[in-house]
Amino acid sequence: MTRTQKAALASVAVGLLVFAIKLWAWLLTGSVALYSDALESTINVVAALAVFVALRVAARPADDNHPYGHHKAEYLSAVFEGVLVVIAALMILREAYAGLIHPEPLRAPVLGLVINGAASVLNALWAVALLRWGRAWRSPALVADGRHILTDVWTSVGVIIGIALATVTGQDWLDPALAALVAVNILWTGWKMVREATGGLMDELHDPALVDDLQEIIRLSATGAIEAHDIRIRIAGAMTFIDFHLIVDRDMPVSEAHDICDRIEGALKIARDGKAIVTIHVEPDHKAKNEGVMVG
Repeated sequence: MTRTQKAALASVAVGLLVFAIKLWAWLLTGSVALYSDALESTINVVAALAVFVALRVAARPADDNHPYGHHKAEYLSAVFEGVLVVIAALMILREAYAGLIHPEPLRAPVLGLVINGAASVLNALWAVALLRWGRAWRSPALVADGRHILTDVWTSVGVIIGIALATVTGQDWLDPALAALVAVNILWTGWKMVREATGGLMDELHDPALVDDLQEIIRLSATGAIEAHDIRIRIAGAMTFIDFHLIVDRDMPVSEAHDICDRIEGALKIARDGKAIVTIHVEPDHKAKNEGVMVG
């Protein structure tokens, strides 16, 4: 089992623990906002399971039906998780509307706030860990899961504020009203998650600086060649695919051109922690375009 899979599986356990704590807080208080908060935590558990399955699929080697591997399964998981976030927000809005129509006084609000606050701290720490690991390991699925859990933290903060205000002022409608405002923010977060994940499925490149860095690596390691043009880069989960045309002197021996290609490929793989597939098309000097990366 890979480290990303272990993190996803641990996320399921953390999600179940947080859900149990928040459910306890809701049962004690009867708060619509706390009920909505607990409801979102069930989505966290389902999403974490989806992430784990996606990472298992993404780790499979290339086969006849998937010659480029299964790396994009992580983006599918991120889309699915974004959709779940939107669904959770809509369900919270429904409960908030019912609470606004028929507001009810809260039971044991202080104890409920303490319990929910403990769950929120645990969630926040786990979200930060997932975001850090996801970025370090280039895992879109873990990053999406971390962002999803972070929206749950903001939901909890809003819920705590709403319950505190409702308790101090005696205005019971504040509880569901603030829950509705938090749900709107969750809707926006879910939309951004879906947008970024679909961009990954469409091979959209979000980091122009990455292109500049990889082009500089090609320039520095292509000594003996003339230029590299038509450089294309796409990201699929943790894997980076790079292909380009390399111009060499027409009289250069094949073995020498091959050595240059090996040197470039090795440098690019080192830069991407070994998670790169490089395709180089060697061409003679009359194919030069005088653009792209100039080596000489």
